[in-house]
Amino acid sequence: MAGRRTEAIFLLFLLQIAAFCDSRTLSTNSRWIVDQASGKRVKLACVNWVSHLQPMIVEGLEKKPVSCIARQIVATGFNCVRFTWATFMFTRTDYSKLTVSESLDKYGLKDAKAGIMKNNPQFLNMNVVEVHKAVVNELGKNKVMVVLDNHVSQPKWCCSGADGNGFFGDAEFDPTEWLQGLAAVAGTYKGNSVVIGMSLRNELRGDRQNEADWYKYMQEGAKTVHQENPDCLVIVSGLSYDTNLGFLKAKPLGVNLKNKLVYEAHWYSFGTPADKWAAETNHLCGAAAKTARDNYVFLTTGDNPFPLFLSEFGIDQRGANEADNRYISCLLAVVAETDIDWALWTFQGSYMLREGTVNLEEVYGVNDLNWDRPRNPAFLDRLQLIRQLNQEPKTNRPTYYIMFHPQSGQCVRIGKTNIVLANCKTASHWDQHQDGGTIKVAGSPQCLGVAGDGKVAGVSDDCSSNGSKWKHVSSSGLHLGAQDGEGKYLCLERSASNSTLVTKKCLCVGDNLVDFPTCDDNPEVQWFKLVPANV
Repeated sequence: MAGRRTEAIFLLFLLQIAAFCDSRTLSTNSRWIVDQASGKRVKLACVNWVSHLQPMIVEGLEKKPVSCIARQIVATGFNCVRFTWATFMFTRTDYSKLTVSESLDKYGLKDAKAGIMKNNPQFLNMNVVEVHKAVVNELGKNKVMVVLDNHVSQPKWCCSGADGNGFFGDAEFDPTEWLQGLAAVAGTYKGNSVVIGMSLRNELRGDRQNEADWYKYMQEGAKTVHQENPDCLVIVSGLSYDTNLGFLKAKPLGVNLKNKLVYEAHWYSFGTPADKWAAETNHLCGAAAKTARDNYVFLTTGDNPFPLFLSEFGIDQRGANEADNRYISCLLAVVAETDIDWALWTFQGSYMLREGTVNLEEVYGVNDLNWDRPRNPAFLDRLQLIRQLNQEPKTNRPTYYIMFHPQSGQCVRIGKTNIVLANCKTASHWDQHQDGGTIKVAGSPQCLGVAGDGKVAGVSDDCSSNGSKWKHVSSSGLHLGAQDGEGKYLCLERSASNSTLVTKKCLCVGDNLVDFPTCDDNPEVQWFKLVPANV
């Protein structure tokens, strides 16, 4: 079954990239990333792949041939890689001149060396910069776009507030050397159309961070990259581990990059315990979504919008972390609604050496430990709606809405006798919904209605009764409820036995439509989002 799902994703993705041209240059148009020549939108559906740890060798080369890994990236539904690098790799010869063999010997990585000898022997005598370039070129052969991310200065795992790599002026973060590194990488990849963008710095943080220095150095970094490689998108991160760009409301960055400026942000469940997420799911989702909108999603709106690249998000794909399990549905709803570009953390299933541990498993990784198969195909299936392009700039086509169920990753489709969740490519279209109003089938007089507690939801011509007037009934903004014949609110819910939609008592919400302070139920089964689309 998993094999058929992967094959289906692969075939779909081939259709999406069929028009991809090797000479493509990207630019920005308002809040969108577009093909510079045609003006058509290009949506980045990326995955992270790291090459910034101590050995400075991209992970996985000891497990599989690089050509195989590049094909895996395409087969699992990604059109882009956020590919990391460390400043010292490009600014210090005692780092950049190390061959793969020498770097592995330096850290005593005998098994990794044997693995690369078996799977990628051509790399052993190449230096780490040459391998970085070779991997980018291999991705290009598979029509995969690349965003180069300056992840750290000193090659190591990221990130803590006191690791010397957090902010300008830290022990390992000299601004002058950082600018030299940006110029070197921009120059190294100038003319290489596979590289469509460069992120200036990952997760600025620590006690030294301040807005004045952020403006000063981000302006200098952006200008440095643009001058060296004017074809590249320049991707700018914020403060506090890339969770805060809110200060741009008061003062713009103030650089003219000729339609090349993109902003990036990160969104994880970190900082909130799993038991709190489980007890206050509706409230925490509403609060997290508001924080995201206030701190970075706002950049896609207003009189002078910019593209936003959610360059890191992810979960423990074993399903063991309940905080991750709850937050990811909330995130998917926001990402789907805004149709922003994104990069999942992460592709690698293991690390040659991370924080002193050899062959460490990455449980957030798409791959399993041995890079043989996807760790969690069902999670990849949940990305189907955010993977596809839903909104196109400058189109005369009217906007319609898709009803998305983030817990399953599926969308609502009207069947002959019921309403079901199905692949989002076959989703029914709905008109715009105003809170407290009807949810009408697009181009039809029919609307969605409540049939009764535990009964199958349906559509009918009765659009005047209370049973067809839908409100958002929890602070998550994702519960849709309407009144039954007794005046009690019932919410849409995915049936426990199949994908049919029923209406049942709203979970974790009182009759007064206020969230319970704590709740033992998981309300995600009742979360739905109307997502705008015009393609």
